[in-house]
Amino acid sequence: MELPILVFSISLIFCCFFITLLIHNTKSTRKLPPGPPGLPIIGSLLQLGSKPNHSLAKLAKIHGPLMTLKLGSITTVIASSSETAKEILQTHDKTFSARTIPDAVSSQPNREATLSWIPPDNTWRNKRRICNMQMFNNQRLDLLQELRHQKAEQLVSHVRSQCESGSAVDIGRVAFTTTLNLISNMIFSIDMVDPEFKKAHEFKELVWTIMEDAGVPNLSGYFPMLKWLDLQGVRRRIRPAYLRLHEIFEQLIEKRVEGRGSGQTMKRDGDFLDVLLDYCKDEGSGFDRKTIKPIILDLFIAGSDTSALTIEWAIAELLRKPEELNKVRQEIIQQIGTKRAVKESDMDKLPYLQAVVKETMRLHPAAPLLLPHKAQHDVQVLGFTVPKDSQVLVNAWVIGRDPKTWERPLEFLPLRFMESSLDYKGGDFEFIPFGAGRRICPGMPLAIRMVSLILASIIQPFNWKLADGMTPEKLDMEEQFGVALRKAIPLVAIPSITTSNN
Repeated sequence: MELPILVFSISLIFCCFFITLLIHNTKSTRKLPPGPPGLPIIGSLLQLGSKPNHSLAKLAKIHGPLMTLKLGSITTVIASSSETAKEILQTHDKTFSARTIPDAVSSQPNREATLSWIPPDNTWRNKRRICNMQMFNNQRLDLLQELRHQKAEQLVSHVRSQCESGSAVDIGRVAFTTTLNLISNMIFSIDMVDPEFKKAHEFKELVWTIMEDAGVPNLSGYFPMLKWLDLQGVRRRIRPAYLRLHEIFEQLIEKRVEGRGSGQTMKRDGDFLDVLLDYCKDEGSGFDRKTIKPIILDLFIAGSDTSALTIEWAIAELLRKPEELNKVRQEIIQQIGTKRAVKESDMDKLPYLQAVVKETMRLHPAAPLLLPHKAQHDVQVLGFTVPKDSQVLVNAWVIGRDPKTWERPLEFLPLRFMESSLDYKGGDFEFIPFGAGRRICPGMPLAIRMVSLILASIIQPFNWKLADGMTPEKLDMEEQFGVALRKAIPLVAIPSITTSNN
């Protein structure tokens, strides 16, 4: 037990020294947003708890929708209302477009080459432009509709086989496998996981290790002088996951490069890897074998896990309210029937399904706290000063549950979106599951298509019920916090084939 005591003593000495300098340097006339006083040295760290989205929501009720917390040596400003979110993400978007880099994220190889975490400079703009043009624009997505239809049909086939054996389905696992294979085909033209859904475990665990550890409060991030100690072992846990994913990607890249470099006529798969490798050949592009892997990693993590979680939450909410599940099924059957599979072109005929997706994202945003922003200089926001280099968090989770905006905010009521023009595209700050401003999630167009198609595809041909005789009111809806909001207890449900002849 001597080592922990030594570590604590060293930490205390460093922190005391730092806090003394901090107090000396912050005696000024600047009016920070209000907030709890916090404890010496650690500030309000203990108040974050295991679910910071909940804890920050409670503090905002006391201190207001624009609030300052001292988290160790880091000044953090939290926006907890649509008005304050608009100030951060629109009015002062340029000022807050930089990122605070979590210590866990900094442990990945070539972090400076990512899309999510680099500063909003010309390099970032170029990478984002390439992703938008080659993966996420509507023309490109339209060309890949059949791929998504194929993967949805594979999922339906798998669920049908579970029906025949009377087995339950882990909704999150099969949704993750489907979205993962969609992303891997767009990037590598291969299935990352076998069609029988048996080999998703390693990839899912690697992704969730990153998503969970990158999101938890980490002392090394709040006391930069102590970063080298890795007090909670976050970097030691997360770096092997990063390295393993980079190893998987390197093998796929090497195989492609060898194929392109053979003496035969160069065969192109026409996928995103081909696009990136073409840029690698241009010496002035800033791309090479090392710098394209972090971009691919960003796309896999953001594209597969978050979409799968949204599908799992949607089915969970529908199973808690069987009448809502029946409304969605009846809409699909009335508009499409059951003799053919749902297509993306059908979505305009399924407004209630779209309302279910929106309501799920309102209650369970994939990113409960938007990725952290950083003030690039002192700025006045609603009469308060947000100081340079402070971390700025937007609590999308609490904004989606604000009783000033939403009637009966804690209830799952898709009908509210049938009567509302609010959308998730970043213009309505009451509802920002993908963020807003220049750092809005670039994969939003793909995510909406994937979630809607997969959700409709597993509702259309099947009746669903909870496993083990569980009643809807007993379904556990507890959250597990990370960069993404995971269901603490995975959803397991039993499908049966519908007898409808429509």
